[in-house]
Amino acid sequence: MLRFFLVTLLLFGLGGCFTPAPKQVDILPGAAPETAQTEESVTGEITPAQVDAAVEEAVEVLNQQPLVLPIEPPAVVIEETIDIPVLPYWGDFPLSDHPRVDKLYKLYTGNARKTFGNWLKRAGLYIPMIQKVFEEEEVPLDLAYLAMIESGFNVRAYSWAHAAGPWQFIESTAKLYDMKNDWWQDQRCDIEKATHAAAQHLKYLHQRFDGDWYLAVAAYNAGGGKVRKAIRKKGSRDYWDLVDGKVLREETKNYIPKLIAALKVVKDLDAAGFGDLEVHEPIEYETVSIPSSTDLDVVARFCDVDYATIKALNPQLKRWSTPPGCKNYQLKVPAGTAEQFNLLYAELPKDQRARYHRHQIKSGDTLGKLARTYRIQIDDIITLNNIENPRALKIGQNLILPLQENFTSLPVDSLADNYQRSYRKTYTVRSGDSLWKIAKRFGVSEKELRVWNRLGWSNMLKPGQKLAVSKPRGRTKVASRKVGPAKKVVYSVRPGDSLWKIGRQFDVELDMIRLWNDLSHGQVLRPGQKLTLMVPTSGQG
Repeated sequence: MLRFFLVTLLLFGLGGCFTPAPKQVDILPGAAPETAQTEESVTGEITPAQVDAAVEEAVEVLNQQPLVLPIEPPAVVIEETIDIPVLPYWGDFPLSDHPRVDKLYKLYTGNARKTFGNWLKRAGLYIPMIQKVFEEEEVPLDLAYLAMIESGFNVRAYSWAHAAGPWQFIESTAKLYDMKNDWWQDQRCDIEKATHAAAQHLKYLHQRFDGDWYLAVAAYNAGGGKVRKAIRKKGSRDYWDLVDGKVLREETKNYIPKLIAALKVVKDLDAAGFGDLEVHEPIEYETVSIPSSTDLDVVARFCDVDYATIKALNPQLKRWSTPPGCKNYQLKVPAGTAEQFNLLYAELPKDQRARYHRHQIKSGDTLGKLARTYRIQIDDIITLNNIENPRALKIGQNLILPLQENFTSLPVDSLADNYQRSYRKTYTVRSGDSLWKIAKRFGVSEKELRVWNRLGWSNMLKPGQKLAVSKPRGRTKVASRKVGPAKKVVYSVRPGDSLWKIGRQFDVELDMIRLWNDLSHGQVLRPGQKLTLMVPTSGQG
């Protein structure tokens, strides 16, 4: 096609490639006649052979030069930068006006301003991740703030109803979404796993209530069965009709108004008086795969951070290590430390990953038997577990056994759970109530109600009477080692002594003895050598 175009172009302009023919003149007598070519040139006619030759010459010249075709100018691209606020509001959850909403908005911006401000600050840690998960699960992004109503974005929150974590799952619902809760971990406190479960549960409730988000969210709080029952009693599927009636608990009546009031604050932080709030930056971390049970202080050491940092990144872990028997456990570490950890961890012998073992006392167990089984010292078991009477072990009691030298109190300290419990729940007695009905309603026993409220064996209840219907707030109490002020002791090394033996005798750690005396690892002690020790006054010596 291109060659045809060029040939045509050449034919139109070919005349310009030849000298114009001169005027015709008479031929002199006796002169020889010109050849045919000369006669044609004189008369101005062009032969086909000349055309072909000119075309071939032109094409050859064009082939030797780059072909330049007209190029359209590039389209103008305008890039627009969109600034997403630290606490994004997307407007994908319907907002309504209601007296309850107005009352709670005034509360959040008034008397409860300090508490609500702390919730908003903490929201910055998790909102980006939660909204990313909700986008994947096709759930309204603004429902991410429902975690603020549930727990104030407290990953260790624990309620009177035994719900735990930022999304406040109870045991039975958590099991539906494969969240484990055992002696070692409570995955309801894992913000990522719990958020995926919350998104899936909200989607399920949304479908169950025919696409009504208000009813779905109400069911997240009260349970689907109770919302269904309320709809049948009231004869209406309008959430606000249910609120104005007597078919829902007061907690559920205020549940969506709390969310709407919170969203109105987030929608315009300046108008709500929170424009200058310093919101926390999102948590940045990496994930490493732990092949077998490993102490968290080992992980912390390899990442060049402290033990508390690793615990804070993994609030689902109740104890000092990753769960035994759990292969390739996914553990969060600070951003930028995964590569270093993997290199150092690869060089760590397998038998040094875990330095402690949990043993639950069974019938027939003695400290001597445990010491022989695990090849450790009886005194170490007594010291680590703060045992006052070795003969008074209780069946079911948990003991931490030190498997290596240089043990610390971290495992024993972590026997106490790290839940942050909500305030104690109370209930106002109504006409027709009984202990049995109240106990059933709040999932407790009649005996617990009697003990918590000092009722004795009386069944007399009065309308308006306040009853405690949950356990007192507080953490599990665990005996801790009492350490008094330290005193300086100069110890003279004896034949057969070792740092391990001296540390056990004076109840001090090996690393501290090395630090006080500038000793290197593996350094041999000599009889008569003087060691400086800072010994607690309650220690031996």
